[in-house]
Amino acid sequence: MGRLHGAATGSVLRCGNPLGEFPLMRADTVVDALGALAQEHRLALFRLLVQAGDKGMPAGAIAEALGVPNSSLSFHLAQLRAAGLILQERQHRSLIYRANYPAMNALVAYLMENCCGGAECAPEAACAPASQERKSA
Repeated sequence: MGRLHGAATGSVLRCGNPLGEFPLMRADTVVDALGALAQEHRLALFRLLVQAGDKGMPAGAIAEALGVPNSSLSFHLAQLRAAGLILQERQHRSLIYRANYPAMNALVAYLMENCCGGAECAPEAACAPASQERKSA
C-alpha cells in the first residue's frame, strides 16, 4: 500500500491530485472522516496507528499508549472504523487495529485537489515523516 510520503513523485507536488493512484472521495465521506478526526483522542489514536504501520496495534496497547480507559477507547475505535479510517482484524483472541492507508491517502488527495492555484507547492521533503533524518545540503 502506498503511503502519502511515498506516493508523490519528483521534488515538487503539482496541482491536481498529487496521489493520482487514489480516487478522490465524495464530499460526504470526507465530512465523516474529518468529523471522526475532529476529537483529541481520536486524532491521537489515528496518528498512533499511522505510526504503528502495517503491523497495527492491539486494543490494549493502544489504551495503554494513549492513557484512555477501555470503554472510551471502544467508542473512539468505533467512530474511526465507521468513518473508514481504520481497519480491525481478529488475531486469535486479540483485535488488531491498523490505519486504513488508502482511505487516508484518498482523504489527503481530496483536500489537496487543485492545490496551490496552479503554482508549485511545497517540496516533497515537507511530506516526509518526522522520524526520518533529513540530509543537510
